[in-house]
Amino acid sequence: MSLYESVIIARQEISAEQVEKLADEIDLILKNNEGRTEKRENWGLRTLAYKIKKNRKGHYLLFNYECESDAIIELERQLRLNEDVLRYLTIKIDKFSNEPSIPAQMASRDERQILTEQKIEGESGPSQDNSDTNPVNEDTKKQEPQGAEKGES
Repeated sequence: MSLYESVIIARQEISAEQVEKLADEIDLILKNNEGRTEKRENWGLRTLAYKIKKNRKGHYLLFNYECESDAIIELERQLRLNEDVLRYLTIKIDKFSNEPSIPAQMASRDERQILTEQKIEGESGPSQDNSDTNPVNEDTKKQEPQGAEKGES
């Protein structure tokens, strides 16, 4: 059996429960064709680079699985027939990665950052930091152009 990775983009209008149902259907197709799902990630609703079938956003799913080529043929046939699927891409890989994918890492990093910011605000109250204002740097300070002095017209 060979190792494969698939990314599936589903329509933005479907609910999170329908996305999970779609992922379960994909798992079932693989199991029925003697395949085994190694990793399954839901990357959530993401903005597309361009419109696909009049959609600007889509639910992304990542699958790593082991199966025969016949299972890939059946899986892609089912994905083509499913109206909720906008696009899919399946590639053959040499080995599975044990680490979370980059989008999953980014999501967990963002969640940790939000929790840290909330914790800091909870301890010290609202921040009074004025670091957002632009400090005046002597090098960037410009003198008024000649002729802009008072009294000259």
